[in-house]
Amino acid sequence: MNRTYELMFIVRPDMPEEEQDKLISTLETAVTTSGGQMKNVEKMGKRHLAYSVRRFRDGLYILLTLEGSGGLIHELERRLRVTEPVIKFLTVRIDEEQKRLDKIKAIRDSRRKVSATPAPAPTPSEPAGEAPAATA
Repeated sequence: MNRTYELMFIVRPDMPEEEQDKLISTLETAVTTSGGQMKNVEKMGKRHLAYSVRRFRDGLYILLTLEGSGGLIHELERRLRVTEPVIKFLTVRIDEEQKRLDKIKAIRDSRRKVSATPAPAPTPSEPAGEAPAATA
């Protein structure tokens, strides 16, 4: 069963661009060989860490959005754990959240369609701006 995940990892701030690309490409090949699909790769750049991790105060953030099974995620995490330049990583399943947001959006869109329908025009026998007289 394929699910959607976000995998964010932080690498050493002194890691060259070529090595970052090489690491990302090896992760991409691991995803594709395991039957998954890479949706997005975003290099977020160098940022200051909230606390020091392995004596580093800064790190290069990389965000991968991918689709795959739990076994694939387990393998990617194993690879990141043994890769020396990786300081920290975190994997989050986002498909349930995406489903919830799509449902909310559909409800909002249906409410807009109902409220966007024009009100019926007054009949010619009724003057505009006057309500019909009530009989007692």
